Amino acid sequence: MAKGDEKLLDARASPYVLRARFALKLKSVDYEYLEENLREGKSELLLKSNPVHKKVPVLLHGDRPVCESLIIVQYIDEVWTYGPSIVPSDPYDRAIARFWAAFVEDKVYPSMREIMTANDEEARGESVAKFKEVLDAFMKSSKGKPFFGGDEIGYVDIAFGAFAGWFKVIEKAFNVELFDEATTPNLLAWVDAFLAHPAIGDITPSTDELLEFAKNVVLPTMKAVAPASQ
Repeated sequence: MAKGDEKLLDARASPYVLRARFALKLKSVDYEYLEENLREGKSELLLKSNPVHKKVPVLLHGDRPVCESLIIVQYIDEVWTYGPSIVPSDPYDRAIARFWAAFVEDKVYPSMREIMTANDEEARGESVAKFKEVLDAFMKSSKGKPFFGGDEIGYVDIAFGAFAGWFKVIEKAFNVELFDEATTPNLLAWVDAFLAHPAIGDITPSTDELLEFAKNVVLPTMKAVAPASQ
């Protein structure tokens, strides 16, 4: 398709949207960025393109909408076959990558949510300890390479890395330490390497921008049943 046929319905600070943007950048896909202002309501195009969940991100490939962040990442990898592979080609490796991506959804994000919604410092400290236990289990998906995908960023890196900027927000907003050289040296090195990658650093919003989004959008709605994007 010609340049401009691809559009991404987006909310810049959303970690779920970042997954799609990371994949598009890794594949060098030109697309039109359509910002959704979630504070003012959802656009008619978003409601039409994703009538079931009514959430960002949505990738419009021509007139065909693709929804759900990790499904979009897989779609991008399958459609744009040039550039680095994101999803492993080996069936077993692919299954393992999908397992750990699901782990991020089921365990990592809920643990972050607990930290942000804790009622007091004691409860928050317990939530941070639980989060570190989750991360310890997650690190088992690493094989001693720079990234979870090996020498290059892959599917698990994108699934997990979309929250990398938000880790720094949590540390700054709630005065907690999620990573340190003593207990999580490998994960700390991964966060720094991931955010320094040329396909990632230019896309990830600054800590201050994410913090502002958290104060105005995320925290006021954090106790809702579903997240603002998926």
